[in-house]
Amino acid sequence: MRLVLNGNPTVLLPLFVPESEIVVIDELGAELREQAHRIVSRRAGLRFLGYSRAQRERMLGLRGKSGRPELIEKYGFDTKFAMHMVRLGVQGVELLETGRITLPVPEPWLGWLRDLRQGEKTREEALEAAESLERRLDELVRGASPLPEEPDAEWADAWLVRAYLRAWKMP
Repeated sequence: MRLVLNGNPTVLLPLFVPESEIVVIDELGAELREQAHRIVSRRAGLRFLGYSRAQRERMLGLRGKSGRPELIEKYGFDTKFAMHMVRLGVQGVELLETGRITLPVPEPWLGWLRDLRQGEKTREEALEAAESLERRLDELVRGASPLPEEPDAEWADAWLVRAYLRAWKMP
């Protein structure tokens, strides 16, 4: 819950998985998904920005490992880092504009991201797309988003107490 309230992109995704893709879900999981609007906030935009920028730094060899040698040799840059950099921008902007994330990523971005991953886009195109998305995400975080600045932590705390009591079968 702490991670989702802080807007961790990976942890937010299960809130938006299409019903048709859910294999198993219990009552608590369904309830949490129904209350996603209480969980998402502009705070998440900061996490999407941070993760996107970290992918850029990895792609450029400025952070951590310098990239996947086989991708760099084939395409001139790590297309996986590049794809994730842009995807995070796309999903962050959608979340802050709508309060939801469409999964899988909708067109035209889905095809664009696939092309990028397969080396059919240049490093410069990836950087330009990421910079544009990050500018929009920054605007949304600063107040252009209809989402609240912070998640409803009071609701989340109360929900967790109820969830634990139900799971432990206490009155």
